[in-house]
This record gives sequence, C-alpha cells and structure tokens, in this order.
Amino acid sequence: MKKLALSLIMGFFTFTGLFAQKYAYVDTEYILDNIPEYQDAQNQLDELATEYQEEIEEKFAEIDRMYKTFQAEAVLMPEDIKKKKEEEIIAKEAEVKEFKKQRFGKDGDLFLKREELVKPIQEKIFNAIEEIATNKNYAFVFDKAGSLTILYVNAKFDISDDVLDKVGAVLGTVRKEDRIKKEYKSQSPEKINKGQQRPGEFGPGPIKKGERK
Repeated sequence: MKKLALSLIMGFFTFTGLFAQKYAYVDTEYILDNIPEYQDAQNQLDELATEYQEEIEEKFAEIDRMYKTFQAEAVLMPEDIKKKKEEEIIAKEAEVKEFKKQRFGKDGDLFLKREELVKPIQEKIFNAIEEIATNKNYAFVFDKAGSLTILYVNAKFDISDDVLDKVGAVLGTVRKEDRIKKEYKSQSPEKINKGQQRPGEFGPGPIKKGERK
C-alpha cells in the first residue's frame, strides 16, 4: 500500500512537472515564405529540375527512335548485326537510367544543389530557434508546419516572427508589417487522420532544447 501511494505521488509530480515546462511553436512554412533568399533558391531548383527532366526526356526519345529504326530494319538484318543492335539499345537505356540517377537520385546533382542553396538557410533558422529557446528557457519548440497533429494553438506561443527578426540581418527577411500569416484552424476529430504522414515516411517532429549534436 505504501509503495502504491509513493508511486502515485511520484507520478503526480512527474505529470505536473511536464506541464510546468515552457514550450513554444514555430511555423517553418511561414518563416520560409518570408525569406526571399529561400524563394530564390526554390526557383533555381525548379528551373534546374526542369532542365534535367528535359535532358532525360530527350535521351529516352533517342532510345525510342533507335528502337523504331531497329524494328523497321530487323527483318533484313543478319542475326549477328541484329544482336549487336539490340545490345546497343539495351546499353543506351542503361546509360540513360544511370544519368537519371545522377541527376535526381540520392546524392545526385539536384540533391547537392539543394544542399548548397537551402541547407545554409535552414541552419540559420535552426540556430535562431535554438538561441531563442535557450534565452527564454523553452523545453520544447514544435513545428506547426510539420507532421505533428496539433488540435489547438495559442498565438502567444508562436515565435515565428521572433525567428524571422533574428535571422533578418543575415537573410534579409520580409518586413514584419508585410508578412502574411495564414490563420490556423483547429482540426475537427473526423479530419485528424486525413492527410497524416504515411507509415515509414520521415517528417519533422518537436525540436528539443539541446537536441542538436
């Protein structure tokens, strides 16, 4: 009985201690929308992706032309020539698939360009969040734009504008009076499961103070 009472007391203090912790949230989508440098980076990446896609489509079109020519002439070809042409088409197709991987694959050209353009901006935003969280003693900072389902938020805990002000001198953010913030709408219970992250997908969660290595 004494053990049970002790467990209940410890549980109570743990529970109340959890709610005694200070927390805040940010909207990274709103933050990034108000950083022109990020928008410029996204435009560059979109243009580059379109350029790469056109290159790949042209290479596949070339393979298609090779195959149609082969089909038209295959009847008159000796077997050794036919086999050689088939091998050429197969090799060309493998070459284009490898080229596509180099452009769009993990650690490919587009990925590396995204790292070059976007990662420094993300680092500055994270450092600003970490500095604000440390100075104001927040135990947790959640991302409202992430995959975490938030049923209700109080705007007084939103530090997104603080983050924009913090990185403004470096990244040249949009002036506070010109920023447009989307109104947050609480989710009804029947909509909570809609649009949630699929199992196995990676998504941002709460940023904990001191969590970064």
